[in-house]
Parts: sequence; structure tokens; C-alpha cells
Amino acid sequence: MAQHQQISLPAKLINGGVAGMVGVTCVFPIDLAKTRLQNQRGGQQLYKNMMDCLVKTVKSEGYFGMYRGAAVNLTLVTPEKAIKLAANDFFRHQLSRDGGKLTVSKEMLAGCLAGMCQVSITTPMEMLKIQLQDAGRLAAQQRLMPSVVSALKMGGTSALLSRSYNASPAPVVRKVSATQIASELLRTKGVTGLYRGLGATLMRDIPFSVVYFPLFAHIHQLGQPSPGVTTVPFYWSFLSGLTAGCVAAVAVSPCDVVKTRLQSIRKGTNEETYNGIVDCIRKILRKEGPGAFLKGAGCRALVIAPLFGIAQVVYFVGVGEFVLGCTPYSMYSS
Repeated sequence: MAQHQQISLPAKLINGGVAGMVGVTCVFPIDLAKTRLQNQRGGQQLYKNMMDCLVKTVKSEGYFGMYRGAAVNLTLVTPEKAIKLAANDFFRHQLSRDGGKLTVSKEMLAGCLAGMCQVSITTPMEMLKIQLQDAGRLAAQQRLMPSVVSALKMGGTSALLSRSYNASPAPVVRKVSATQIASELLRTKGVTGLYRGLGATLMRDIPFSVVYFPLFAHIHQLGQPSPGVTTVPFYWSFLSGLTAGCVAAVAVSPCDVVKTRLQSIRKGTNEETYNGIVDCIRKILRKEGPGAFLKGAGCRALVIAPLFGIAQVVYFVGVGEFVLGCTPYSMYSS
């Protein structure tokens, strides 16, 4: 049986790294829109929806403004996705050493352990990425403030937003690099500064992995042509990752909103600061209502679903096994 084959962890790490780089490159602009929508507060709605956010970003920051923060994400997503995907395979392998088929509870345990492993990279990666992605929103908000009084006299909020992007020059976005942010955090806060929001990241990533990996495994197995054939078409791997990723992403979106708010260092005018997870949840509920926890949920689904669909296909291509001369091996065959 497949469970008795030897798993090559280095090959799986290479597969996960390549998969992460390809997937992130494809969906990064949507991820930027998600971050900006989640960081909007109730009284300062610069963006109406994902498309509105992307259009205004291109107008004010140029095409490459949609890839603000992509460099740090591409640099760190290689080890992040490598750890996540390879760790899940590794723990599934360890939990199936008795030769029996993995139960759902064991699949969930493997996903849970994989989620715990990845946060060592995910937390600082997203901490830096969020500061870079949100810079344009803060610049636009700062530019918006001087015209508030006159715009309200002319016709209220709609006039204010109209003037913001149609009648005035583009806002100047302060150029800041991930290296500068990281250096400042290390100087002022130490290593813990890079791990701000660690609890919220765990609160998001562990449930995500617990939902995603078992669901993916079961959908993936439905694509096997017959009980004796373990090879699954690449398009089915893509659809399996797409479906499981969408479900898991929406399920943990409230946790992602909390994490994004906690990891945002620079705040706009009159924006709340939060003292931990509980304080963040309480203030969002009181000032913005329950619906605020679903901000960016559509964008997040549009990011995660194709990201994991693409990542799973690239992962199963077996680049790592090819490079290292190993036999391809999947933990998702029955």
C-alpha cells in the first residue's frame, strides 16, 4: 500500500516552495484588495468593493501598486508553503504507519499540526506584507481629510469620494521597504515585534488547516478513475484545492479580519488601536457590527481558492522528486 512507501521530506519541501511562489504570483493583487478592505473602518470607506479598490489602486499608484508587498511575500512564501504542505504530508504519513486508512480525526490532527508549524514563517511574513499593502490606503485617507468639510457641503459622502479620485492629483504613497519595517521593529520591539498577532495567526491558520486538508483529501480521492488507480488528473487536483480552499477561507475569515487589524502598525486618522484579540473583537462588534468580521471574505476566497488550487497542482507535479531523483509519492491516494 502507498502508506508503506518512504516519503522524501526534502522533495516535499521543494514542491511546497515552488507551489507557493507560482500561486502567490497569480493572486497577489486580490490579496492586496482584501487587506485594504479589511482595514477600512465604518466611517472611512475609501473602497466600495474589490474591483473598486483595484481600479483606484492602479489610478493612484500605478499597475505595480497592486503588487505592493509582493517581494516579501514571494521571499517568505517559499518556506511558508513548503512547511505547510510538506508538514501535512509528513504527519499524515506518521499517523498512517499502522497501514490503515486515515480516519477523519487523524486527518484533522495532521492538518492542525501542519497549521501550528507554518506560523513560524506566516506571522512575520504577513506582518510585513500588511504594512506594505496598506500604505496606499493610508496615503489616500490622509489626502482625503483636508477636503472633508468642503466636500460635505457640496453633497455629502458621495461627493467626498468623487472628489477624492476624480478632481485631485494622485496621493503620494510613502515608499517604504520590508527591510526598513523589519529593522525598525527589531530595533524598537525586538524579535517579538515581528511576531505581533501570533495568537490571531494561530487562531486563523490552525482551523483553516483542520478544515482544508481533510476536505481536500476526500474531494481529491473522488477523482480517482477506479479503486485500483491512484493517479488523479491535474484538473481534478486543481478543482479539489479550489473547493477546499474556498470553504476553509470563508470559514476562518472573521479570524483573518482580527489578525489583519492587530498586525496593522500604522493607523489612519481616528482609527482604533487594539489591545489583544478579545479587545479587538469587542471594539469591532461595538463600533462596526457583526458584518465587519466578513469584510474582505469574498476577496479572501478569491485569493485562497485559486492559490491552493494552483499550489496543489504544482505540488503534485513533483519538481522536488525530479530534482532529487526520488519516486513521486502522494499521501492522498487510497
